[in-house]
Amino acid sequence: MSGSTTYDTPEAAMRTALPVDAGRDLLDRPSASFLAGDNIAPRESINPQLQSSMNTSGNFPSDTSNTSRSELHGYPEKIPVKTPGKRRTLLLILFGISIVIVVVLLVVLPVYFIVIKPKLHQNSQADSIPAPASITTPASDNGPNTNVPNSLPTTGGDGSTITKDDGSTFTYKNAFGGFWVSDPSDPFNNNARPNSWTPPLNQSWTWGKDRVYGVNLGGLFVLEPFIVPALFQKYPEAVDEWTLSTLMRADTANGGINQLEDHYNTFITEEDIAEIAGAGLNWIRLPVPFWAIETWPGEPFLAQTSWKYIERLLGWCRKYGLRVMLDLHTIPGSQNGYNHSGKLGRPNFLNGVMGIANAQRALEYIRVFTEFITQNQYKDVVPAFGIVNEALLSTIGRSQLTSFYLQAHTMIRGITGVGKGNGPYISIHDGFSGLSSWEGFLAGSDRIILDTHPYFAFDGSPALSPIDTGTGDNAGGDWPTNACNRWAAGFNESRSNFGVTVAGEFSNGINDCGLFLKGTSGASVSYGGNCDDWQDSSKWSDGTKAGLLKFAMASMDAFGDWFFWTWKIGNSTAGIVESPLWSYQLGLQNGWIPIDPRTALGTCASLGVSGPEFNGNFQSWQTGGLGAGTIAPSSTSSFPWPPATISNAGAAGSQLPTYTPTGTVVTLAPPTLTASATASIDVGNGWFDSQDASGAPTPVAGCTYPDSWNAIDVAVPPVCS
Repeated sequence: MSGSTTYDTPEAAMRTALPVDAGRDLLDRPSASFLAGDNIAPRESINPQLQSSMNTSGNFPSDTSNTSRSELHGYPEKIPVKTPGKRRTLLLILFGISIVIVVVLLVVLPVYFIVIKPKLHQNSQADSIPAPASITTPASDNGPNTNVPNSLPTTGGDGSTITKDDGSTFTYKNAFGGFWVSDPSDPFNNNARPNSWTPPLNQSWTWGKDRVYGVNLGGLFVLEPFIVPALFQKYPEAVDEWTLSTLMRADTANGGINQLEDHYNTFITEEDIAEIAGAGLNWIRLPVPFWAIETWPGEPFLAQTSWKYIERLLGWCRKYGLRVMLDLHTIPGSQNGYNHSGKLGRPNFLNGVMGIANAQRALEYIRVFTEFITQNQYKDVVPAFGIVNEALLSTIGRSQLTSFYLQAHTMIRGITGVGKGNGPYISIHDGFSGLSSWEGFLAGSDRIILDTHPYFAFDGSPALSPIDTGTGDNAGGDWPTNACNRWAAGFNESRSNFGVTVAGEFSNGINDCGLFLKGTSGASVSYGGNCDDWQDSSKWSDGTKAGLLKFAMASMDAFGDWFFWTWKIGNSTAGIVESPLWSYQLGLQNGWIPIDPRTALGTCASLGVSGPEFNGNFQSWQTGGLGAGTIAPSSTSSFPWPPATISNAGAAGSQLPTYTPTGTVVTLAPPTLTASATASIDVGNGWFDSQDASGAPTPVAGCTYPDSWNAIDVAVPPVCS
């Protein structure tokens, strides 16, 4: 079971920072490790007389009245006197030396404490890293706000004050040794870390040793009715983002489509990201839509607007040391027909007459995102990229989906290069076919993650087994044991047989109750009881909360590496969260999510669940080492691109409509910094590989195409090229 793997297991039930995982010395050496041996005094012993010139806000001794200037600089207080004539000369020389020393200190100390020391995260001290004292540097006008003070702290830990872009403040709470870093003069600084057991962004993440404790930011850039119910309650005819966008565009009196931008700007704030770091988490899975890049005629989505908010969020994640798995959640034509794919209905990705053409567009958007996140400014913040969320394999077909995954892998590694450190891990979803069906997939590929979304809520069975069984050892009844039995063995076997495997989504949903959880149309639920009992958490007993906590911990332990779906559920028009089983934040606040996720380790073993173990070691090629990028021709010959056949198309793949690669490429814009900051800072241009110069897919002039979102079993147009 996951709890019995060779992952390091800290003491359970501790709510303060635990010792860092053994073996942290295997991390990459800090970028300034060549200074590790320098005997420089810690920040707490800085000369207090230099404090004002360093513009610091840390804690320093204040009483220096009994300390001579010579003692502060390490000199003896008395200098031997020889002759009066030489004394003046000697004094002048010493005075000159003192001036030089003071100047050096004034220059070197700020550089050391602001630039170098944050990079010297000594591995041997990682388990007890104190929050660094706040350091201030001159701040420039960063954007339109003019209320921000001229100088602000650039780093801090638990209890430090965060000043947001609008000048408002909040207090950072992190009891786990994490600290933030935000320096306008160094906007791509990756020194931050969310807690003591997670390597800072500027050090390597080691799969098999470091563990993913993550949350999704669902409903932020890809809207779902149950996550943002109030928006859908305002437009009762909306069933997905397609219809919601259409209705909003017609409602100009109430803000029109710009209501979505207001949502992007306010649903998740910097406080949320700080709170995620303070909750002992270390990763965020960020669903993004293709319309952050562009839309095509007839698509009602709000185009090219969410990107600046996505970029802002990546900046916040950098600030608090959180790694991001970017996830392309929507695909042209829909990859599964679910409401969170953009349009409810039938999938037209690799399915139907426009199946290949839609896949061409999908590859282009994967290309654009890859080019951006592979830039040096972002590769440490976004080390993983989910290329298609929940493709419906049962409709698309395994061979067709494999062909697409292989083509995407070839394209991505052509951009990034092959091997560790060259671009992100590529995350693929299991297509709801189960982990074991992907055993041996594309052996010799370069850094592929298998993502699965294990839910009890959607298995179609009643969920009447009691979870309120008291607050003692038997809390949760059968539910915690069921979680361990259902999932732990499969995850460990997949790590051994496939490679890196994660639960990209899971929740506390032991049933399918929740406002709009199964859509706005009032789809029937399989839960055999009264869903009203599960839609208002203020009515839950202590036993229910204890049972859900135990279930959450069992799930976390079974998965090993996980992302909870989702961080936040918005209030309904009733003013409450009506899908509380799906909100990590609400559970954290009210006791059914662990305060420290590490306390989940060992839960399955404590329940007597045993099974296959994972030894923590992946094959070298699976993590970008020896053999990566050497897929055998025998493994690829059966998966040509484009596929020879497409389901529900009525013709061979070679007869289906396609686009031509002669269109204009859309690139994602880099951040806009202030004039003073950009003088010596490379923000990138949104495109990592200058050799990647092919055009984007575009319709062939003079050709006719059916509706790309509704092309199942329609007539195939004449071949046109």
